Amino acid sequence: MDRDIEMIERIAPDIIQVVEERFRILRNIYWMQPVGRRTLSMKINVTERSLRTETEFLKQQNLIDVSKSGMALTDDGLSVYRGLESFMESHSGMRKKERKLAELLNIEHCLIIPGDSDKEIKVLEHFGSVLTDVLGSQLPNGDNVIAVMGGTTMETVAKNMQELETPRRHNLFVPARGGVGETINIQANSISGMMAEKTGGDFKVLYVPEQVSHETYEILLQEPTVQRVLHLIEKANCVVHSIGQALRMAKRRGMAAEELSMLKNKNAVAESFGYFFNEDGDVVYKIPRIGLQLKDLKHIPYVVAVAGGKHKAKAIQAYIKNAPAQTWLLTDEGAANQILKGETL
Repeated sequence: MDRDIEMIERIAPDIIQVVEERFRILRNIYWMQPVGRRTLSMKINVTERSLRTETEFLKQQNLIDVSKSGMALTDDGLSVYRGLESFMESHSGMRKKERKLAELLNIEHCLIIPGDSDKEIKVLEHFGSVLTDVLGSQLPNGDNVIAVMGGTTMETVAKNMQELETPRRHNLFVPARGGVGETINIQANSISGMMAEKTGGDFKVLYVPEQVSHETYEILLQEPTVQRVLHLIEKANCVVHSIGQALRMAKRRGMAAEELSMLKNKNAVAESFGYFFNEDGDVVYKIPRIGLQLKDLKHIPYVVAVAGGKHKAKAIQAYIKNAPAQTWLLTDEGAANQILKGETL
């Protein structure tokens, strides 16, 4: 296919340019719908006159609807947009960029979703379907135990996942950690339950706080219900987790002012699994916890880290220095471009 595209570009390069431009318009309408022509023209940096010509064509092809509230994709438009995504990603060099990013981070694979989730929430929503595809293609038949972390990114991802069960494969989702005093809908228990619901799998809950004293920890470990879930977590053959910014996560966990000051002084930029990392990837602080530990990841065959947005670039780079080589990173262009800044593709 790449050879065919190359020949088309040589004889009629304007055709590819037109496809790229119209795809860009469809993509931004999808992200912003309903959206007015003036707003869209400013967003994609083209004149209203030029945009009017293109949107009139798209309307004639029944790819967009135009109403008083703005432009939106029709069902046909959404179908065409979805069909063009993989082609455009490949054509624009996305796969090459993914390989370069994986090589730079020294992990198995990177998947880059078009756009920047800092600016467009639909980019982050798209992570859910991509994660479903990754798990569907990588997980073996039989029984899988998928340990899941919490967080706002994971909540959005979970909401947008799709059917994953097959007659030959069953998935059990378990929280990778206890609660952290967060809003209940972003705790690992809730995320694992939502993923199970969306994918057709099952889930178990871990009703213990993540941060406890040593004495309480020992007592909780004797509880049969806690032991059963912890045993399942130990058996996990897949982990799905996000990567957070250190200070933001510390505040969300309700850490004391002295601890926040300590993290600032130690230049902490990333957090995952209760570990805080500086830009060099050194662990500068660790929260005692019940559940999965960072060291456990090296023995788990399928590890998927999910983080997007330009603001997460430093956090991703810091954490990944500690990630096992079999990690798959799901990110977006906002983060990827920032990490690859100055790198030759």
